[in-house]
Amino acid sequence: MSLAKIHREILAHESNRHFTEKGFAPLYSVSRSAKIVIIGQAPGRKAQESGIPWNDISGDTLRNWLGVDREMFYNKELIALLPMDFYYPGKGTTGDLPPRKEFAPRWHERILKEMSDVQLVVLIGSYSQKYYLKDRLEKNLTETVRNYKKYMPRYFVLVHPSPLNARWQAKNPWFTKDILPPLRAKIRSILKA
Repeated sequence: MSLAKIHREILAHESNRHFTEKGFAPLYSVSRSAKIVIIGQAPGRKAQESGIPWNDISGDTLRNWLGVDREMFYNKELIALLPMDFYYPGKGTTGDLPPRKEFAPRWHERILKEMSDVQLVVLIGSYSQKYYLKDRLEKNLTETVRNYKKYMPRYFVLVHPSPLNARWQAKNPWFTKDILPPLRAKIRSILKA
């Protein structure tokens, strides 16, 4: 199976017809040689419209957290961007709707199987963490992130970098002090290897 064949299948799949008919391509970026995979929620409206994942304020914050510039972040030979759903799910009452539950089970394993050089998977937010960590999660997102070492070396867990989480970050100053430095050091060591 090739990544190109999987991409064609995603485009052709009945569950994605609504997006394809509107001219939206699946929004993800992968290559066989990627060393880091970033798994977030789903593209936001601005990202979907621009056709560039993480092309918004959340993406700016995430790049700062990782310690990488836009050029490095969008180099799919090094960093893969693989959200839980490749399409913007729409607006809900308190933010964007959640990613479709059947999407990641249908595509992620197949895509990741084609990527043999992955050294780190960054799980951003509760959707990706619940899917990948299952019963290894702590009692809540805050405690899961605080205990990030428990999931290493395969996974690094983060909150979502959305401006909506600014209050969470203000209440949890340990995140900037204790989590971001080891995250940046890990990213640096992988990308320099």
